[in-house]
Amino acid sequence: MAGRTARRRILKVTLPGEGEAAAEHAETQRAETEERADLLAAEEPLGIRVGGEALTMTMRTPGDDIELTAGFLVSEAIVTRKEDVREIRLCDGASCRHHAHDDHDIGNITDVTLTTAATAIADGKRRSFMTTSACGVCGKTSVEDICVLPHAPLATDETRFDAATLATMPARLRAAQKVFASTGGLHAAGLFTPAGDVIAVREDVGRHNAVDKIVGWALLQDRLPLRGTALLVSGRASFELVQKAVLAGIPLLAAVSAPSSLAAELAEESGLTLVGFLRGGPKGASMNVYTGAHRVLTAGDGYARP
Repeated sequence: MAGRTARRRILKVTLPGEGEAAAEHAETQRAETEERADLLAAEEPLGIRVGGEALTMTMRTPGDDIELTAGFLVSEAIVTRKEDVREIRLCDGASCRHHAHDDHDIGNITDVTLTTAATAIADGKRRSFMTTSACGVCGKTSVEDICVLPHAPLATDETRFDAATLATMPARLRAAQKVFASTGGLHAAGLFTPAGDVIAVREDVGRHNAVDKIVGWALLQDRLPLRGTALLVSGRASFELVQKAVLAGIPLLAAVSAPSSLAAELAEESGLTLVGFLRGGPKGASMNVYTGAHRVLTAGDGYARP
């Protein structure tokens, strides 16, 4: 298994600027080239096995793989609590109990031991295809297959979030993105308190993986459901991210970009507050609240909007 970044030699090309000044010196201005090293976000396959048998494979950034595995099991509605998982082990080439693997498998396979009831659910959901780093629902055959809602609705979570506090979260998430700072190539998911304090941040080449790592962390810490928290994701809010938030019991999901129509529909049905285009800065802030606006307080209201 490699680290979270990979170094590669590149050719840096810089072109001259535009405008009258540049046009006057067009004959003498040329593109500048420079060979140098650059850091890339690492991407490798992770195979998830249950009881030694393949469940699925996903493309991810190495790191927090135990959490990623645990979060995936929650997102697939295989487990709902810490007690459903007896053990999650990362392949080390020696004590992993796998019958056969090569060097590429070491550090790239997790093996899960579940309780009897959870194992039965996993057997019914077993898939033998690759999930890319961009999609968390590949291989499903219908909307019914991917639409899983929790037994306890989010409507019972009466947590309120101040709009001004929500607007500070993107900057706090960016400040916590250590690998993004060196590569510019990772998504992030951050879990926040209503006061805007960071609870946990995870990075990955895939948005859904970053969220699974957050949810898996919460499962292993026995903190599910995540009542009274807000989840912020870089990029857009897709259907599968809404479902992951709902299954984890998170009442508010925010994104710095747009949600999809299906994401908004599922959020409405499940009682999730969905916020998109979340922007904040010294010149002002803005956001679009697509569902669950009663949880978002604005200055001077003193109450939640209907």
